[in-house]
Amino acid sequence: MRNRFWRVLVLLLVIPGLMFAASCAKKPVVSEPGVTPAVGEEVEAKRLTAEEKARAEEERRLREERLREQAMERKELAERERFLNEDIHFEFDRSRLLPEAKKILRRKAKWLGVHNDVSVIVEGHCDERGTNEYNMALGDRRARSAKTFLVDMGISRGRLTIISYGEERPVDSRHNEKAWGKNRRAHFVID
Repeated sequence: MRNRFWRVLVLLLVIPGLMFAASCAKKPVVSEPGVTPAVGEEVEAKRLTAEEKARAEEERRLREERLREQAMERKELAERERFLNEDIHFEFDRSRLLPEAKKILRRKAKWLGVHNDVSVIVEGHCDERGTNEYNMALGDRRARSAKTFLVDMGISRGRLTIISYGEERPVDSRHNEKAWGKNRRAHFVID
């Protein structure tokens, strides 16, 4: 009986030990049928290369998109600067719009049509010849003729304000025809 006890005890200890040892053994790497480990490494390398290419393509696309946005911002800034810095000019003692002034005003109307949130002050200016009172009235007529043209082009009257400075703010302070020609103008300021 004693022998039997020891055999049972040994079996009770040995069988679980063998099962434990067998379960801890390294499992063989199962690869795809017909694929050797070297081929598996090659497949993994191709997958990584494809991921790197996709990542590089996405970075290139994002970089191009940023460059397009920056170009659009530069273009928009240039158009705004042109709007602000391009005056229209008038003949001596006249408030009638010249063909070149109408061309400029059409461009300004187009820009204002795109930028509906912008309000503008149209400043009327004159050269130094004539009395202050006369030049203030002439500057007002010049600003008003520019405003009327823009309204006729579809710009809301409420977005346009006029003011006359007469001869008070010359662009060129010299006393000759060239300077006077520069000073007979309507200037546009974003409000």
